[in-house]
Amino acid sequence: MSEQPIRYETHGRIALVHFNRPEKLNALTLAMYDALGAAFERAQQDDAVRVIVLTGAGERAFCVGADLTESIPALASGRFDISEWDAAHMKTGRITKPVIAAINGLCLGGGFEIMLATDLRIAAAEAQFALPEPGIGVVPAGGTLVRLARQIPYARAMELLLTADRFSAAQLLEMGVLNQVVPADQVLPAALALAERIAALSPQAVQLIKRAVCELSDLPWQDAFAREAVLGQEAFTSEDARRGLQAFAERRKAEFD
Repeated sequence: MSEQPIRYETHGRIALVHFNRPEKLNALTLAMYDALGAAFERAQQDDAVRVIVLTGAGERAFCVGADLTESIPALASGRFDISEWDAAHMKTGRITKPVIAAINGLCLGGGFEIMLATDLRIAAAEAQFALPEPGIGVVPAGGTLVRLARQIPYARAMELLLTADRFSAAQLLEMGVLNQVVPADQVLPAALALAERIAALSPQAVQLIKRAVCELSDLPWQDAFAREAVLGQEAFTSEDARRGLQAFAERRKAEFD
């Protein structure tokens, strides 16, 4: 195994996180789940980081999910439950910075589940996707049973969940799971370019937007509107808003520290 199965590096205002086990198609060991959750938290706590980009090392796979020789047997034996991977699956609500998935190659099982936890997704034209869990008697419980049917139409979600079939990047783009499909050599550059665009915006506003979307999606309308007003006021009275409005008045582009 590579020395750092989850590789973390920063490029200016972007944290780049790699699944770094290409010889095993970036299959996730128990240690990798822990390291991935720690990488997301590290980026969240670093004030210099504004956007996180997640990708897979090598050309063959983004991530093919939990290692069937270690992680899945550990779950099946009852030694622990899947909630111990909540940080890696971004179930905790702690990651308010935007996360972009740069999907190169196979994206299966747990890799698909982690992709669904990201905010924006760019995939190689040759990438393939599947939730094969029903074929081995388990379910995609790393957030997918909650997230997928909330992100795309019900019938499409059930097609992905129930068939265990493989789907192309073009199919997932049409379903609304992906934002862009590009040539393989453009996946990471496109993700980094998108990250740079977002990183140039107000970090307070960007993170508040993500918080609001996550918090308000399941509230009754009137409760959601009331909470939206509170969050909106938080933004309107922020230092970033002061800077942005001053720049607008002076007819120049706003810059945010």
